[in-house]
Amino acid sequence: MNILVTGANGQLGNEMRIISKQTEDNYTFTDVVEVDGVETAMLDITDAEAVRRMVTENDIRCIVNCAAYTNVDKAESDEALCRKLNAEAPRILAGAMKEVGGLLVQISTDYVFGGDPYNTPCREDQKGTPTGVYGATKLEGEKNIEATGCDYVIIRTAWLYSEFGKNFVKTMLNLTAAKPKLTVVFDQAGTPTYAYDLADAIRTVLADYANENPQSGYSKTGVYHFSNEGVCSWFDFTKKIAELAGNTGCDIQPCHSDEFPSPVKRPAYSVLDKTKIKETFGVKVPYWTDSLKVCMDNMKATK
Repeated sequence: MNILVTGANGQLGNEMRIISKQTEDNYTFTDVVEVDGVETAMLDITDAEAVRRMVTENDIRCIVNCAAYTNVDKAESDEALCRKLNAEAPRILAGAMKEVGGLLVQISTDYVFGGDPYNTPCREDQKGTPTGVYGATKLEGEKNIEATGCDYVIIRTAWLYSEFGKNFVKTMLNLTAAKPKLTVVFDQAGTPTYAYDLADAIRTVLADYANENPQSGYSKTGVYHFSNEGVCSWFDFTKKIAELAGNTGCDIQPCHSDEFPSPVKRPAYSVLDKTKIKETFGVKVPYWTDSLKVCMDNMKATK
């Protein structure tokens, strides 16, 4: 099967590169930024004709959209570009898959929630109540995909990290190694997600789609949730990062989120219920601390 991955030089895109080597599928990796030594086809996913041409020329049957505008704070003052990437581009990708009878795997976010108070894991059918431009445009992107009538699997995830790019784990590794004291928010709860685990879940979805080879619509089209198992605060996350790294010299203390003023209110509780993806695709979800250790061991091995 021929698969197109957008945003291939980001965290999840790089993990998809690793996953691709474990399959017999043919992958085309695209981005708008070139990286030395990494094979990447240039593709602007906001250009409908360019997307259609890429799909046709490479006989693409599935698109995995790892591209997005993800700067949550900056999105508040850059709404037009954020909407173009998070809402309009998914519509274009979905349209291209509709034309060829293919599948779009779209990565969405826990930020589609947050406006209503709740303290139980979010289910896929829970009403979206985003509190900022980022979450609102990602939710709009979901609706745009659904409206095209294409086959799709939308996967909402949260707190993504990996060995690649900039992320919370790398930041806290540096800070806990360099600073004698650090304060970290404890009143926002969620689940860290190792991007490799998400990429592996996507591989399972793609294999299922290829096996079903639908002629009249994919039976598992829909919205799913994936993050690692468990729950923690950003404070707990930081404590575990420091512990695994052996950064014992930093005094890490909890603080309230209002001590770090932000242009956007973040979800206070964004734990995702993963029952649906586990039951539908047989996905096995690792516990967050186990995956964090794997990622950090990989970081050490490649230093």
